[in-house]
Amino acid sequence: MRKGGDGRLTMALDPQDQGPQDACGVFGVWAPGEDVAKLTYYGIFALQHRGQESAGIAVSNARQILVYKDMGLVSQVFDESTLEALKGHLAIGHCRYSTTGASTWHNAQPTFQPTPHGSIALAHNGNLTNTAELAGMVDDLAALDGELDLHVREPDAATNDTSVVTALLAHHPDSTVEEKAMELLPQVKGAFCFVWMDENTLYAARDPQGIRPLVLGRLERGWVVASETAALDIVGASFIREIEPGEMVVIDQDGLRSRSFAEAAPKHCLFEFVYLARPDTLMTGRRVHSVRVEIGRRLARDFPADADLVIPVPESGTPSAIGFAEESGIPYGVGLVKNSYVGRTFIQPSQTIRQLGIRLKLNPLRDIIEGKRLVVVDDSIVRGNTQRALIRMLREAGAKEVHVRISSPPVKWPCFYGIDFATRAELIANGLSTEEICRSIDADSLAYIDLDELVEATEVAKDDLCRACFDGTYPVPLPDPVHLGKNLLEQSALPIEVEAEGLATSLTGFGANDALDRP
Repeated sequence: MRKGGDGRLTMALDPQDQGPQDACGVFGVWAPGEDVAKLTYYGIFALQHRGQESAGIAVSNARQILVYKDMGLVSQVFDESTLEALKGHLAIGHCRYSTTGASTWHNAQPTFQPTPHGSIALAHNGNLTNTAELAGMVDDLAALDGELDLHVREPDAATNDTSVVTALLAHHPDSTVEEKAMELLPQVKGAFCFVWMDENTLYAARDPQGIRPLVLGRLERGWVVASETAALDIVGASFIREIEPGEMVVIDQDGLRSRSFAEAAPKHCLFEFVYLARPDTLMTGRRVHSVRVEIGRRLARDFPADADLVIPVPESGTPSAIGFAEESGIPYGVGLVKNSYVGRTFIQPSQTIRQLGIRLKLNPLRDIIEGKRLVVVDDSIVRGNTQRALIRMLREAGAKEVHVRISSPPVKWPCFYGIDFATRAELIANGLSTEEICRSIDADSLAYIDLDELVEATEVAKDDLCRACFDGTYPVPLPDPVHLGKNLLEQSALPIEVEAEGLATSLTGFGANDALDRP
C-alpha cells in the first residue's frame, strides 16, 4: 500500500518559529465529459501554497459520491491509478492547513455526510467564529430524530468546523440542499468560502464580508470555482468574476444561478495581498504581484537606505524587493538561494541539523553579498527568530550592513478568520518598539510599511479590508474566549488563558518581553 504523508512538513524545522500558516485552498468543477478528477487535482495543486497538511477530492457520477483524502501534499496523496478510479461529471477538492481541529486524517477534507436523501461533500477555506453554537444545533438535530450521528467529541471523529456545517447541510428532510443552504448560511459566522456538492449539483458560497477569496471560471464544457485565479489558469478556465460576499452560486444541468443569502459588507483580508495569495493571482481586479511591487516602491520612498544591493527573502519578499530597487535605484540582486523542497520532507531533522535552523531553507551567496551594504526585504516579522538567524547568517557571509524592510505593518493581533498566526504573547511587535526589534534581530536599521500606505497600494478602500492582525479591529464579532481556539471541538483541548484584552492565548510559547535576552 502506498504510504501517505504525516502532515508534519515544515513544522519540525523550527517549532519555536513557525511563520503565519496559510489558509486552505478549495476547488470545484462541474463539467460533464471532462476528466473532473484530474482537473481538480491540478486545481488544488495550484493552490498548494494555501495548505500542505492534507489533500482530498470528492467526485460524483450522478449516482454516488466517492471521496479520497490523505495526509500530505497533493502530489503525495494522489497518483495516476487513484485519479483513474475517480470518475464522474462533478468534483470538489481541498488542500488543508488546520485552523480548527487537529491535523489528522479524520479532519482532512472534503468532509462527507450520507443521508436518506442523498450525500453531501464539502470543502471549506476560512475559520468560523460560532462553531460552538453550530455544534449545539447539530446536537439538537440528533436528539430530535436520531438521523444524525455526529459525535464531534469522539477521538476518531472529525473535530473541525467544516464537519459541523456539513452535518447541518445534510439535514434537509423537507427541502432541497439549495433551500437548506439559504436557511443555514445566514446563521454561519466568521470567514468561509464553502464549495460543496451532492450527487448532481455544485454549490459555492462566500461569507458576507468576503474575507477569503473565491472566484468563478468558465470551461468550454462547464464551470469552475476556486480560491484563486491561478487555479483557473492551470486548468484552462477563463476568469469570469469573483463570487460576491454573501452570494451562493449553484451549478447543475440547468446552468448557473446566483442567490444572495446576506447583504454584502466587504472586508477582504489585507494579509492575502502581503503573503497568502500567489503573486500571479488576481484579487479585487489587481494582480497580486503588482500590488507587492508597489508596496516595495512605497517602502523605498518612506524608508530609504544607503546601501549597495537590495535582496529579497524568497519567495514572498521578491516582488517588494523589486519595487524597492526600482524606486531607490539600488541594484536588485539574488543574495539568498532557497531550497524549494525543504518543506516536502517527512524526515525529522536531527538535533545537529535542526541547529542549522534557517540554513535548511536558505543559503547565502557569499560572492554576491560579501562586503556589501544590504537592504533585505521580507513580508512580515512574527517572533523575530527567523530574521535574527538570517541576519547572523548574512553577516557571517561577509555583509557589511543589513537594513531590513518589511512589506507589512507590525503584526500585533491573532487571526480568527483562517490564518494561524502565533498567539498575542508570542508576537514580538506586541512587547517591543521598532527600535527594540531592530536591536533584537541585530539589524542596522528596520522599517515596516505604514498601514495606510499598504492599503493605498492595494487600491481597495480601507473600510473594505480586514486589517485585524495589524490594528485589532475585527470585522466579525468574536465570541467569548472559551469558544475560540483550534481545539475547540476536541476532547483533549488545552485550557485557554485569557488576556486583559479578552483574547485567548495559548499557555505555551515565548512572550515578546524577553526577546532582547534570547540568543
